[in-house]
Amino acid sequence: MQRSSSERKIRRRRRKMKAFTSTLSVAVDQIAVEFVLPTTTKSSRSPDTLLLEVAGNWTVEQVKAQVWLRVVATNLCPEFYQKYSPDHCILLYQKKGNWCEIYDKHQVFQTLDCVRYWKALKKDVGKIHLTCRPQPSEESTQYQRYLNYLIGYDVTDVSNVHDDELEFTRRKLLTPRKIELSDRDPKLYSMDPWITSKHLPEYLLTKVTNSHILLVIHRNKASQTIKVSIDDTPVQVLQTFFTKISNKRALLGVPENVCEADYVLRVCGREEYIYGNHPVRNFHWVRQCLKNGEEIHLVLELAPNPGQDLVQREDWAQVDDCTGVAGTHEQLTIDEKDHERVYTISLWDCHRKFRVKVLGIDIPALPRNPELIVYVEASIFHGQQLLAQERTSSKAFTEEVLWNAWLEFNIRIRDLPKGARLSLQVSCGKAQTQISKGGGGSGSGSGSHDGSKTKSRLLYYVNLLLVDHRSLLRQGEFILHMWKMPEKTEDNSSVNADKLTSATNPDKASSMAVAILLDKYCYPVALPKSRDGKAAGGEGREAEGGERGQREMPNHLRKQFEVIVETDPLHPLSQEDKELLWHFREECMRHPRAYPKLLGSVLWGRQEAVLATHRLLERSSVWDRSVLDVGLAMQLLDCHYSDAHVRSMAVRKLETLGDDDVLRYLLQLVQAVKFEPYHDSALARFLLKRALRSKRIGHFLFWFLRSEIAQSMHYQQRYAVLLEAYLRGCGEDMLQDFRRQVEMTEALQKVTREIKAMSAEKYDVSAQVVFQLRQKLENLQTSGLPESFRVPYDPGLRAGALVIEQCKVMASKKRPLWLQFKRADPTTLSSDTIGVIFKDGDDLRQDMLILQILLIMESIWEEESLDLSLLPYGCISTGNKIGMIEIVKDATTIANIQQSVVGSTGAFKDEILNQWLRDKCVSEEKFQQAVERFVFSCGGYCVATYVLGVGDRHNDNIMITESGNLFHIDFGHILGNYKSFLGISKERVPFVLTPDFLYVMGTSGKKSSPHFQRFQDVCVRAYLALRHHTNLLVILFSMMLMTGMPQLTSKEDIEYIREALTVGRPEEEAQRHLLDQIEICRDKGWTVQFNWFLHLVLGIKQGVDKRSA
Repeated sequence: MQRSSSERKIRRRRRKMKAFTSTLSVAVDQIAVEFVLPTTTKSSRSPDTLLLEVAGNWTVEQVKAQVWLRVVATNLCPEFYQKYSPDHCILLYQKKGNWCEIYDKHQVFQTLDCVRYWKALKKDVGKIHLTCRPQPSEESTQYQRYLNYLIGYDVTDVSNVHDDELEFTRRKLLTPRKIELSDRDPKLYSMDPWITSKHLPEYLLTKVTNSHILLVIHRNKASQTIKVSIDDTPVQVLQTFFTKISNKRALLGVPENVCEADYVLRVCGREEYIYGNHPVRNFHWVRQCLKNGEEIHLVLELAPNPGQDLVQREDWAQVDDCTGVAGTHEQLTIDEKDHERVYTISLWDCHRKFRVKVLGIDIPALPRNPELIVYVEASIFHGQQLLAQERTSSKAFTEEVLWNAWLEFNIRIRDLPKGARLSLQVSCGKAQTQISKGGGGSGSGSGSHDGSKTKSRLLYYVNLLLVDHRSLLRQGEFILHMWKMPEKTEDNSSVNADKLTSATNPDKASSMAVAILLDKYCYPVALPKSRDGKAAGGEGREAEGGERGQREMPNHLRKQFEVIVETDPLHPLSQEDKELLWHFREECMRHPRAYPKLLGSVLWGRQEAVLATHRLLERSSVWDRSVLDVGLAMQLLDCHYSDAHVRSMAVRKLETLGDDDVLRYLLQLVQAVKFEPYHDSALARFLLKRALRSKRIGHFLFWFLRSEIAQSMHYQQRYAVLLEAYLRGCGEDMLQDFRRQVEMTEALQKVTREIKAMSAEKYDVSAQVVFQLRQKLENLQTSGLPESFRVPYDPGLRAGALVIEQCKVMASKKRPLWLQFKRADPTTLSSDTIGVIFKDGDDLRQDMLILQILLIMESIWEEESLDLSLLPYGCISTGNKIGMIEIVKDATTIANIQQSVVGSTGAFKDEILNQWLRDKCVSEEKFQQAVERFVFSCGGYCVATYVLGVGDRHNDNIMITESGNLFHIDFGHILGNYKSFLGISKERVPFVLTPDFLYVMGTSGKKSSPHFQRFQDVCVRAYLALRHHTNLLVILFSMMLMTGMPQLTSKEDIEYIREALTVGRPEEEAQRHLLDQIEICRDKGWTVQFNWFLHLVLGIKQGVDKRSA
């Protein structure tokens, strides 16, 4: 019914159009194509062919149908063509020796890549092969099952999708993967040297004598020490080594007939190579050793075989590069064309208002309170910008509520931008005693309905992208399964990001469903990729806007402009600010720092504004020439920007990042994928490319994606498609490594759950429980645990067998396992075990975030040549609330030190910590070095925890190593969201600086000391350095605000970081502010001691030996 009425409307419109259109109609391009058919001629055994003049505006589906019709008409091979439909075959063509598939059946023929390719080659006749759709072999089905196991999700399952975007993206990501693999240097990939691109900081240069360092190179049981310049490359180091051992080769087991080119250097005990064309000072491991004052031990060995990184051959043909790209408006418009020959309509020809018919909602089980009324609110968003909003009338809440009402929005269809999402939300409220008579009204209007006076609560939500992944306007009926808003008692940490998802709820049996109807047309309606240059200038408003945008900015406004640009990313723009920026947009384009503000001022619901913005971005080269500012690029990737041009521009800037920086921001970039409207994006491709280039990046990408797939139903499919694309290119060696790691985490999770079940009620851990654990681990070890595996939080380290007698169950609520593994690498020089805490029941993603930001702070300080000895220990989430934490060796909690001496009153004894440190140091010199390290690390953590608002600091989550390195653990409470104890906030101080810490610095009360002055100086320098990167820190935080931090759920939380960094105040004032905070800590240090005393006495957290070795 719907269709015929639409057809009638179109016919009516055609009649109204100028009577002479057909005579003046623009000729449609005809393209001559030779089709090579799947059947063969009996006589010559060569394939049948068919020459066809294809109309340029036919869709691929029509082309196939036309070929079929012609073949059937000529009675060619009827047993094949009459038995099968055109869908039985796929279309392939050859380009530069590769087979490409024409994959998108809705694509207009003249926009295909092959047509452009033939034109470039000046071919009069193109050639396309029709071949039978290939069926997957048993081998490839098995391989797919293996990949699904590693991913933790079946990517081939399409039971929960309303279009083919999932399959579409899987096919499209083959192209960037193939390009990356063909460019990959096998040797470099197999060894993956860990390089840093930063300058060697001043404090490390002081540890180098005359630009030379000593390296100890091991071979078999012997070793040789050589002196090399820090500017030498690994090749030069090997030459020096071979010269040095020329007369004792036999001793080192180096045959006479080999030379330095046959060998490579690897770090002893680690899978980390010193290889490639970089000076040795730029290798991460060398810097680590210099920093810790340790000798650099390397092993001489043959290069690994790049054949181990073999990639399974692809079953698929590459898809056309232009797949999913619509033509220009001129190719698609119906203006001046013969309407009988129009097959796809341009969205920009649709001038009517967008509307949606809400049919009704249906829920298997009603909420408990029966006296509720319910309504549906429909909004159209682009990023966070609301373009239009309407709602239905309110009705009594029953299992099935029907409206059958059209909602017409105040936005024309032609103005819908790509990435616009229709957000449908079901809210309920208490029924008023008197229900208004308009209860069943038409439902148009914007919220001035009955029931709007009641306080309503959002219950369910779902989104639908109005323009799909192939740029087609959605049409027809949709039944969408909605997501339920989490209850107050449930974990609602990620709801901000979840509400942006375009996925629907896979749990169809028990979820709320909403049925809607969108207008239907006889043809696909495509959003054009652009207007042709000539036509673009003809838009009246546009041209005038362009003129205005180029005006010179008067001086009195320039000041206002500079103030706007200087504000931090969270500063809201007034309407006046936005108008000023848009008015002088050409001027804005000269200042990359103004881009986020300018792009936030664009009216994305106006087609002219969107086109003008795209043209500005295309014309400007300022952005690409500007110096990389990571904070700026990251800002354009947050949830406020949905436009693909804008996001691609940000990614283009990130392409220049070195691997070490990609690793530094990888966690945030993986989260930013949630803000992409579609699965296939420049950001997803960037992550894929960089992971296929570096095993280390690939390793962390694997775990970051896998942990999200396990925990985030809303983005499962998107992350699974990306992870599959990576696994199909990472090579056999990495796949085997991932398999071992996954098997290990699964086995340990099973044991943890069994142990938890045994000791659930008790606080302490009995000897019986530990005995049971060891027995279970013993059984695992004999029955097929992997012999060795890469440690997920540190892929350079390979762990071997469990040291069972050292494993135990920790006395905290979630019963984590304290595990010790042998080192699997035979070249290791350390006899230490690898200590890992395995946790089940805690979401470690928040800890990962804080540790990641500590690493970023450390790199900021390094640029200022500050070494604050932070200890961002390894921590990784490996699944749904499971993960691993590194046990730092020779470290203990402050609580342990205090308790070991005088029980709980140890919290009040100032000299205990100092005495413990003295006892651990063998000489006065070592003790002085330990105190120095304590001063610096204490300063670093004071500033870091203050800026991040890390709360809940008690003596059980502050630790210290025997060499004086203080560090914090357990970041469950961040951003000033402090725990209160018995209704009193436990944090009465900005950060932890207690009398016993001051005692180590040689001061007490109000007295000063050289160490304390050093401490103050260090804090101020560290604090001011962070203030220079305010925008970066603020943007990293606001991105995390959206993506699943239980503590970070409101803009006020982010306000905290602005206040802590004294944003917008002069430097002297900031310095004063920090020194004041230190004074508050000195005055109130006793309050923290009192908290610690409570903590020890009452055991607010059970099990004081939580992480002590």
